[in-house]
Amino acid sequence: MGNQEPLEVILITGRTIEQGCSLEGGKMTDEFIKAAGICELDPEDMKKLKIKPGDKLKVKTNFGEVVVSAIKSPHEPHPGIIFIPMGLWASQVMDPNSDNTGMPTMKGLKATVAATEEEVLDVKAILEKIRES
Repeated sequence: MGNQEPLEVILITGRTIEQGCSLEGGKMTDEFIKAAGICELDPEDMKKLKIKPGDKLKVKTNFGEVVVSAIKSPHEPHPGIIFIPMGLWASQVMDPNSDNTGMPTMKGLKATVAATEEEVLDVKAILEKIRES
């Protein structure tokens, strides 16, 4: 497994074409998890973390944490910046304060990312975890 030392990063979120296309089958599908339960990283950051595409990462912010699959960003270079598609996984680590806009802060969040052996939860498991807390 990768380096146990967390890497400090800036998290941004947004929509992706893959995420939109995966919705055709619904949010409970493996296709949707593979499109939205991911974290894009710069290849240099992947080297620092000693991880490869498909490895699991724990992303933490002051607002929560989530496990996602690592992928090499197609939009490099951007060391120190990670991207998680908008959706249930990104929502676990977003600032809930919307500053009265109705939209949470989804860009520029300070975060840490580290390799983990935990699995990426599916939508049902995340919702159960939220309900239990």
